[in-house]
Amino acid sequence: MRVIVWLVEGTWPACVDAVRTYAPHASEVVLLHVSGPEVPDVAHGAFAGLLGRGHPREHHPAEGWGSDPGDRLTDLSGTSAAELLGAAAARLGRPCSRMERTGPVEREVVAAAESADLLVLARDGDRDRLGPRSLGPAARFAVDHAPRPVLLVWPEPAPDLTTLPPPPPPAHH
Repeated sequence: MRVIVWLVEGTWPACVDAVRTYAPHASEVVLLHVSGPEVPDVAHGAFAGLLGRGHPREHHPAEGWGSDPGDRLTDLSGTSAAELLGAAAARLGRPCSRMERTGPVEREVVAAAESADLLVLARDGDRDRLGPRSLGPAARFAVDHAPRPVLLVWPEPAPDLTTLPPPPPPAHH
């Protein structure tokens, strides 16, 4: 069995613990981290905009003006992804591989799941009550479009059943 575990900052320990509990020990476990292009793209665009306003690099030799800040943000996100993958591998405590992808997060997760038998991910929305809002947009997309079974976990104990909305009123005929 090949298990893809989508790791997101703040919720990844619950996903790793779920694999330890529910995936057979002989499973091939792949720890997945996806970096979205949003933040570096914004920095690249802002830097290009500054250059387009008559601020060429050669006129600003001061520290920081000689390089695109988007490149630095890309490097930093790669470092944090590697640290998160390392911490998850240590917590898992059994052989696994690591996969880093960059792109639209929800689509990269679905694409990675194509090669799996199971996708594990955590709820990332409103976790104060049971219901569909406990999934953020990327997790909702992954759950709705995953080509394989999904194990959806709560990053902390699930809310009490009293948080369920009331049932709809009976239909009148």
